[in-house]
Order: sequence, then C-alpha cells, then structure tokens
Amino acid sequence: MTVNSIGVIGAGQMGNGIAHVMALAGYDVVLNDISEEALTRAVEIIQRNMDRQVSREKISAETRDAAMARIATTQELPQVAKTDLIIEAATENEGIKQKIFDSLLPHLAEHTILTSNTSSISITRLASRTDRPEKFMGFHFMNPVPVMQLVELIRGIATDKETYETCLGVVEKLGKTAASAEDFPAFIVNRILMPMINEAVYTLYEGVGNVNSIDQSMKLGANHPMGPLELADFIGLDTCLAIMNVLHDGLADTKYRPCPLLTKYVEAGWLGRKTQRGFYDYRGETPVPTR
Repeated sequence: MTVNSIGVIGAGQMGNGIAHVMALAGYDVVLNDISEEALTRAVEIIQRNMDRQVSREKISAETRDAAMARIATTQELPQVAKTDLIIEAATENEGIKQKIFDSLLPHLAEHTILTSNTSSISITRLASRTDRPEKFMGFHFMNPVPVMQLVELIRGIATDKETYETCLGVVEKLGKTAASAEDFPAFIVNRILMPMINEAVYTLYEGVGNVNSIDQSMKLGANHPMGPLELADFIGLDTCLAIMNVLHDGLADTKYRPCPLLTKYVEAGWLGRKTQRGFYDYRGETPVPTR
C-alpha cells in the first residue's frame, strides 16, 4: 500500500515531533488535538526546530518551507480519518486511546491503517476494539523524534504482513531504523529502560545516593549521555509511572513494582521538565536537585 498522507493525533511533545519528521519526508500531515492552543504551540515548535536544522545546514530553507506547508491542523477527528495512515500519540492512558479510536471508526476510509505511538500498552488489546485489527499496529517513536533514529514496530496478534511492510516502508522513508518487537508489556526499549529508571529512584528512596551522585555515577561510570533521574524528568514522571504500572500489572512480577517515591512525585504534580519540577527544580537558571 502507498502512503501519501499521515494523520497524527495529539500535538504534544511526541505528536509535534512525528508531524515534523513526516512532513520533512514528503508526507501530507494532518495534526489533531482537542486544544487549539496546543496546535498553535506545536506548529511554533516545529517551525523553531526546523529553523534550527536550517541554521545547522541539516536541511535547506526551501525544504523547511515545503515541509511546513504540508502540515495542516484540526480539532476535528473526522478530518484525520481521511488520511492513509493514522498515528495516535495521545497521553499514555488506555481509556483515552480507546475513546479516540472509537470516535475515529465511523469516519475511516477502508484502506486506512491505524497505529499507536504507545510506549507500553497492548497493541492486540487496542486493536481488538476496532473494526480492523489486521490493519492496526504499534508505531513507537523515541523522544525527541527528529533526533532519535529508532522506531519500534509492534505487531498485534492479528496484524497482517501488508500493514507491517507498509509501516516499515514509512520508517525507511524517514531515514530511521525499525526494530520489530513482539506485543508484550513495554516492548523492547521501555522493558529495559524503565526498570533501570525505577531502580535509580529506589536507590534515591533508600538513601544509597542523592540525585547528583546517582546521575553522575551513570553518566561517568556507565557512559550514559543523561543520568537516569535526569532522563526520567525529560520523559515525564507520570509517563514513567504509567509504564511501570503496565509492566507490573502485565507481567505480575514484583521486580516491576513502581518505587513509592516515584508515585509520591507524581501525586505532587512534580512530573519533571514539563511542570518545572521533578527530581530537579527547573525554575532557576540551572536545574537544582530536589533531594
């Protein structure tokens, strides 16, 4: 199947990044969100990020302008349903995702492929609620989307070969690399990454080290570009907790039990960079550890 148009649902950090790379690759993009303010902000962010690519000579000004012209925004889900491939990139909440797909179904073209950018939720379960489980799969980008080279492709139990190969072709056109994952909780990247972050929070919770010493240890001792607590703030502590809960519930193994301190931060609304406070306080000129 040939894909010419892409629908992206959710104009947040992941959604605007997906719209960015799709438009640069030559696809017509329809970006959807329930908030007009979020859509306006997303377009501004995409413009700013593309301007940075021009200044670094990664792309030409002409390429940027052509890509920006390919991005349309809408608050109406039926407008997204007219595209060839839809990527749902809403918040990591299964109930919200199911409502989105339920709302899309009456308006979809017969050929439209449905995908989710979920980082942990069962693709098979999401697909089973739709009228096209064979045309449904996981399309999981890494953050930040324009920079990160990997895309996880996750087949549900019913996903057919044509759908997988179509999505693989899109990834290749983006100039990214696909990793095929089976449909088990958190797939590959987060199955490995999130328990490491959770263990770093336990290390903090138990007083083995403070925020600085934990992050410095992993950056300088394991050559990680970011410490695990710094990375958790970047991802969003609510997202980290949601994925740990999916792992714990889906695999029923106590090693995936979310650290109580992670839960406490989320309950406080200290979700990381997006709320200006998490394991670091970002309200000043430089981030300051909160513990």
